[in-house]
Amino acid sequence: MPLMAKEPDLSVEQFTSLLQGPHNNIGGELGGEIGGEIGSSTRRNNGRILGLDLGTKTIGMAISNSSWTIASPVTTIRRKKFTTDVKEMLDFAGSEQVKGLVMGLPLNMDDSEGPRAHATRAFVRNLRNHSDLPVLYWDERLSSYAAEQAMLEADMSRKKRAKNIDQIAAAIILQGCLDRLREVLDENTG
Repeated sequence: MPLMAKEPDLSVEQFTSLLQGPHNNIGGELGGEIGGEIGSSTRRNNGRILGLDLGTKTIGMAISNSSWTIASPVTTIRRKKFTTDVKEMLDFAGSEQVKGLVMGLPLNMDDSEGPRAHATRAFVRNLRNHSDLPVLYWDERLSSYAAEQAMLEADMSRKKRAKNIDQIAAAIILQGCLDRLREVLDENTG
């Protein structure tokens, strides 16, 4: 079986640049420039970023604030079919003025990509037919474990943990990305 050419992944710097420039319409429906300039100003408004933890049965979602400092768990979509799932996700993104997506990429511990990573990339390829939001892949290894540990420390019941694990994992993925994005912004102004 021949290897298919893989499109290059965005770097954190490229993703940041796309979010900082005049861009990002959801399916071409939302217009306007993203406010703010690259820099460490506390008044910076970069638009919001949606973090996603894609599973076979659910999609965990988390959202950033507009200054890219805090990721908050939002909801979990119960997967039905691709178009339904994407519509629900993009409707939410539009209502929250999301300017970019961070997709957890489930790498193996040896940095290789297995079937789940390939499925995630396929989801994003198909998503591009519905949205022009930039997508940054973010290593999600151990995010579900970290989410489970956080909920255990908060003394959540097993039922609440099962209900919230995907969105909390999405928040952990997104928070790691936000921390790096702020480093990039600070490096550009330093």
